[in-house]
Amino acid sequence: MKANALLTKKLLPEAMEYLKKHIRYEVAGTDRYPTKKEIISGIKDKQGLVSLLVDQIDKEVINAAPHLKVIANCAVGYNNIDVFCATSKGIYVTNTPGVLTDTTADLTWALLLSVARKIPQADRFTRQKKYKNWELDLFLGKDLEGKQLGIIGMGRIGKAVALRARPFKLKTVYSDPKKLTPEEEEKYEARYLPLENLLKTSDIITIHAALTKETHHLISRKNIHLLKKQAFLVNVSRGPVVEEKALAEALERGDLWGAGLDVYEKEPEIEERLLSLDNVVLLPHIGSASYETRAQMSMMAAKNLVCVLSGKKPLNPVNKI
Repeated sequence: MKANALLTKKLLPEAMEYLKKHIRYEVAGTDRYPTKKEIISGIKDKQGLVSLLVDQIDKEVINAAPHLKVIANCAVGYNNIDVFCATSKGIYVTNTPGVLTDTTADLTWALLLSVARKIPQADRFTRQKKYKNWELDLFLGKDLEGKQLGIIGMGRIGKAVALRARPFKLKTVYSDPKKLTPEEEEKYEARYLPLENLLKTSDIITIHAALTKETHHLISRKNIHLLKKQAFLVNVSRGPVVEEKALAEALERGDLWGAGLDVYEKEPEIEERLLSLDNVVLLPHIGSASYETRAQMSMMAAKNLVCVLSGKKPLNPVNKI
């Protein structure tokens, strides 16, 4: 008999076809995300679970599934899962690394350029038929050449962002718990700076740090004042890395020139003041949202699931069993 799994939501079609060939499954959410209660109810007799980053797979959920062997998270991050609890019960946790690096780096640059050149504001202005004549001071943005780009988190995505900085003739610095080798620093044309120095000296800051206890509110009320008044910040990692209220206050006071956000501290809720500010570009968490990338993520999660349910080791384990 085929193993049985619960999907909190459908994956993209290619992955669903793959799963059909290998396992039995149920989908908990159709037109909406399932509640925690619905996940607990659906997982009781299942050997596998495919979750998305919005699903909180905590100790209560894991303890409700005595037969569970694998939690395949369709995301790179896995802060939505109690990995410690899963490991203690011999349950694999997997993720989807690598495939979304370039797509997320591209989105970082789309946000960066949108903030620098006020593209969304200019688009709205034009659609509202307010454009009457060329004006010398209409939507004045910022040039990038010669500015300092500060990258917080120099993993796969941070490195991809650094590579994309070179044609723009930016000076790139980075902050990360693990310094690059001299060879890597030469490859990415990036120089290490402690976080405080990076915040004080950078004109543009992009955030690519994983969400951990150490990175929660890494940009906070305590250090946001270090940023230059003409600097702007882009966050495509996880919302709680930035203290959202403090960011909104800084933007409101003019202590920061602008921001571009793809993630939020209490997602999908957004700090109300950010919604009314014209110096912020807001996106609905679409960092990896190209069809090609999301299809690869879906297939990777499906294959991780099937591997474990077939008695093999997963392709992308987060924990050791």
